Amino acid sequence: MRTEQLEYLAAVTRLGSLRRAAEELRLSQPALSETVRNLERELGVDLLERRRSGATMSAAGRELLPRIVDVLDAVDRLRAAAGEQHRARRMVRVGTVNAATVPLLVPVVREFRAAHPLTQVEVVGAQQTDIHRSLLEGGFDLGLVNHLEGDDMPAGFESAELLRGRPVVCLRPDSPLAARAEVSADDLLTEPLIAMRSGYVMHRYVHRLLDGRPPAFAYSTDGAEMGKLMVAEGLGVTVLPDFSVVGDPLERQGALVCRPVAGDRSRVLLVLRRRRSAAVPLAARALHEAFVRRARALGGAVSRPPGTGPPRGTRPTPGP
Repeated sequence: MRTEQLEYLAAVTRLGSLRRAAEELRLSQPALSETVRNLERELGVDLLERRRSGATMSAAGRELLPRIVDVLDAVDRLRAAAGEQHRARRMVRVGTVNAATVPLLVPVVREFRAAHPLTQVEVVGAQQTDIHRSLLEGGFDLGLVNHLEGDDMPAGFESAELLRGRPVVCLRPDSPLAARAEVSADDLLTEPLIAMRSGYVMHRYVHRLLDGRPPAFAYSTDGAEMGKLMVAEGLGVTVLPDFSVVGDPLERQGALVCRPVAGDRSRVLLVLRRRRSAAVPLAARALHEAFVRRARALGGAVSRPPGTGPPRGTRPTPGP
């Protein structure tokens, strides 16, 4: 016995016709009739009296109807309880390279939390290769990664471009380089450089930009957030996508500024990835859609004109 057999029988009883029930259930009338007959054979009773004017519940069917309704009510309660548990326990895990926490990630999580208060969101900072591996293995539902324009998109993922920016040099406002409209690769060789560790897109970009030439001194760190903190503390400069700097709390407070790289036309994309799969959990799908909406609201970029920053001496603007 299957639950849908009882549901079909209840529909026939309520509508008084196999034809009308078949239309409502979007089944062919022969298929519906055969389903009910199978149930009758299994129970050993005729549940319906079939006439040209329609189908009505038989005497045996009327006797069993309260029990059928009880079963269907119990199934509805079970489904509702399971749905509540699913919503309460569901967690969406997002791997991110920390490239756009302020303009993108933080507002999206805030919006998602308001719409889905019972769903937890776990944000994990990781390298791009680790994010890809966890997406394929099911450890992450979504991944935010940087992608250099012109590089091939990896196979096995659905990729949505969210933000498009340019590499910039992130430095303190009191740095001599901050007085320039642009910072050249040669300028970077004269400053302590805070580089992203191998495995990050910006590590590969800076290595290509400097063409193997060593800077005056170099640090190595994991992720944009630590890099920006080290810059704010006066340890050196770093190179990041502009969407990782513009709107950052340190930038709004005047502790950081950014300048474009002279003569460089590279573009960095912030891409949202998920594993190619026919079945995507509802919570992950909703969070994916929230990221796309936020990116559209930002116009695909959060850059200011080159060489600009928050006015000095003004109160920082609250984040989005």
